[in-house]
Amino acid sequence: MKVIIYGYKIKDDAEYTFIASLFEAMMDNGINPFIFKPFQKELSQHSSIYKSLPSFENQKDIRAIEAEAVITLGGDGTILRVITLIQDLPIPILGINLGRLGFLASVEKKIIRKAIYQLAKKEYSIESRTIIGLKCNLPLFSDFPFALNDFTLNKRDTSSMITIHTFVDGKLLNSYWADGIIISTPTGSTGYSLSCGGPIIFPDAQNFVLTPVAPHNLNVRPIVIPDNKKITLKVEGRTDSFMCTLDSRYETITSSHNIEISKGSFAIQFIQLKGQNFMKTLSGKLLWGLDKRN
Repeated sequence: MKVIIYGYKIKDDAEYTFIASLFEAMMDNGINPFIFKPFQKELSQHSSIYKSLPSFENQKDIRAIEAEAVITLGGDGTILRVITLIQDLPIPILGINLGRLGFLASVEKKIIRKAIYQLAKKEYSIESRTIIGLKCNLPLFSDFPFALNDFTLNKRDTSSMITIHTFVDGKLLNSYWADGIIISTPTGSTGYSLSCGGPIIFPDAQNFVLTPVAPHNLNVRPIVIPDNKKITLKVEGRTDSFMCTLDSRYETITSSHNIEISKGSFAIQFIQLKGQNFMKTLSGKLLWGLDKRN
């Protein structure tokens, strides 16, 4: 079984201990790892054995490997980075959480060996997650105009609020007078949108969530719409430029940009290990049911 290993940085020796146990578990279960080259250099600072393992650098290399899975080591941000590499390739992702919260990287480091055993024995299911696709009248995120979590449009600095004219299928929904707006997928509903008061959406729900960031009008609230709708945005304000993001990537735009958000043309696949499910992840990450009064 060929598996791609993607990581970013190794914080300390304690974190490396868990990573080393991952590679030991892969060897014990007959899994052949292919390591992201910059991460291979990180690993080689701890042990020279990683230098002899095969590596990859880009999507062309990934296509040639024909891997059955991607394992990420880090947090949700690490998963968002690897998606820009695998893009539309149908390779499922198994996220091992070496960080803090981690809704996407749902496998805790203490069960790494168990997770690798289940992966090798194919004791898992595949879960598809919808993505956001972006179109614009001017060049914007041209390399990869897609996001798994969300698209955001915000003011750049501490200047006054901006106005975001928002249309759904060509009809005006609202002109948001706020610090910004978040358009999230069900996957992204547990991210930035949630921290701004947006609802939690089940991953298989076919919706987008529009969440304003610090709206001036208190009667403005997050809204859920079907993901077969097209959302068009036009922004204006007292400054000449604004900030927009697709997941962890960002660019500067002006009022000349007309942005269209719709459901992406492909999905991102995740590995759901035996015994895992979204409700279990929610209760575990948000500590639901652990109130001392219960």
